Amino acid sequence: MHVPPAFREVDQIAIGAMMRAASLCQFVTATSGGPIATPLPMIVDSGEGEYGTLYGHLAKANPQWKEPVIGDALAIFMGAEAYVTPSWYVSKQEHGKVVPTWNYEAVQAFGPAEFFEDADRLLDVVTRLTDRHEKERVDRWRVSDAPPAFIQAQLRGIVGVRMPIMRLVAKHKMSQNRSLEDRAGVARGLSESSCPIDRRVAGLIPLTP
Repeated sequence: MHVPPAFREVDQIAIGAMMRAASLCQFVTATSGGPIATPLPMIVDSGEGEYGTLYGHLAKANPQWKEPVIGDALAIFMGAEAYVTPSWYVSKQEHGKVVPTWNYEAVQAFGPAEFFEDADRLLDVVTRLTDRHEKERVDRWRVSDAPPAFIQAQLRGIVGVRMPIMRLVAKHKMSQNRSLEDRAGVARGLSESSCPIDRRVAGLIPLTP
């Protein structure tokens, strides 16, 4: 991912927050037959390694885990994003030298991929994933709510994924390269959108010099 200096995010806490907010990532591996990508919900265990370790699981029928991986795997997390029309720029009225763009957040995590079938490890992963996504619900569902034999049968249909993060590339592109007046125009335009993601992006645009 190309990251100009104005958009580079290096704060590890901010990067971790972007990854957790994204939840679903694209898990990509390079193989002799070409790249394979699977959309996966993954959790970040910040206690494992310098940059943390990713955990998730694939369907056992998914051929991705059976293909030998060339080099590191890649997990792509996309955050808030929105189209930016040049009509919102004050500079459009001044000189007209403006074009459309896109504001977005993205994190690319790189590391070796490990696939595993151990039932205890799989149960730990699915339990942690479930607890993470159920925690905001009033009537939370837990893995233990289902019959143990049923859960064990379900575990036999998946393969675990562990990816220690060895390198992170993060981009936070929120109109930082524009003037304060242009940024204010973009924030105002997005805040008036009926799309909640557009309004979220509006709140991420820096409005101080």
